[in-house]
Amino acid sequence: MSDSPLSSSADINRLRQVVENASIAILVFDADLTLVYANTQAQELLDISSRRLLGSHVSKLIWCPNDLAETALKRALASGQSYTEHDSVIELSDARQIAANCTVTPIEGESGVELLLELQPLGRQKQIIHEEQLIAQQDAVRSIIRGLAHEIKNPLGGLRGAAQLLQSEIEDKGLRDYTEIIMQEADRLRALVDRLPGPRHVLVRRMVNIHKILERVRMLVHTEQGDGIRVINDYDPSIPKVNVDVDKMVQAVLNVVRNAAQALGEHGEIIIRSRIARHMTIAHQRHGMVVKVDIIDNGCGVAEDMMEKLFFPMVTGRAEGTGLGLSIAQSIISQHGGLIECASKPGKTVFTILLPLGRDDD
Repeated sequence: MSDSPLSSSADINRLRQVVENASIAILVFDADLTLVYANTQAQELLDISSRRLLGSHVSKLIWCPNDLAETALKRALASGQSYTEHDSVIELSDARQIAANCTVTPIEGESGVELLLELQPLGRQKQIIHEEQLIAQQDAVRSIIRGLAHEIKNPLGGLRGAAQLLQSEIEDKGLRDYTEIIMQEADRLRALVDRLPGPRHVLVRRMVNIHKILERVRMLVHTEQGDGIRVINDYDPSIPKVNVDVDKMVQAVLNVVRNAAQALGEHGEIIIRSRIARHMTIAHQRHGMVVKVDIIDNGCGVAEDMMEKLFFPMVTGRAEGTGLGLSIAQSIISQHGGLIECASKPGKTVFTILLPLGRDDD
């Protein structure tokens, strides 16, 4: 049976959906090595929108130590044959490096021969495993801390009650001051223990523009830190509203940005950047769209021995810190079905908040 125009159109639409939802990055270049198409995964990999990508020469987008990108495209164009290289290290325009399998294939385009470049990053599966381990680790730590907090609060209550009774029996004001100190310290310790497991209250969600939350945080940190630390915004205005508990979300983002500011000291720069990521898996759940908020600072970076325990309560690299800010932030984002990740090197630390907008199977 021959294809009718309707079935042909349906096939084209189906093919377009397949390419757009593919798990690998797909880029199409013309004979001049100028980009004419990039699917969703390619836009996310390069962290540039399709509108800004199109018309760019390959040399402006990706580099390889062995000149894979430009050389491989020219080779495939001249020979008419596909070319594949495995485990290649690719450097993107923002200096990020990724390991990927790369395939270049000549195809027939509307204006002649075009080149299809497929990039399959090798690190995503490792990243998913790391995220799952991080979530499981956080759940285990919270369970232990809740049990420990319960055991601590019982004797604290008895200690405070005994001090209160003792105070009522003592007439000497100097001695009463000591019982007052005991009660104050018991109250302080109880408040600290209550904060250890993170927020446990029911979320009061409402639809809100994520940038209202980010701007509120940016202004708060700017007011606290003064002009020594620049806090810059880099927002994607196309991000749809999110359904969150606004006050808790402000607290979570503020804790992360304050942590960055404290790491900088008196001078430095923080960038708060928002983007959309598609088809991401968080805690075994696949999400069609995820809001990605990066908090980037140009400080000295996180010590390597701190990276694995960064979100543990009571863990801090500062003498005056409580070690609760990042733990509470992670707990709040986890309540919203999301996750906070960190990548750091000297001169650049990135805390990434991932906040789901919906699952693929919703």
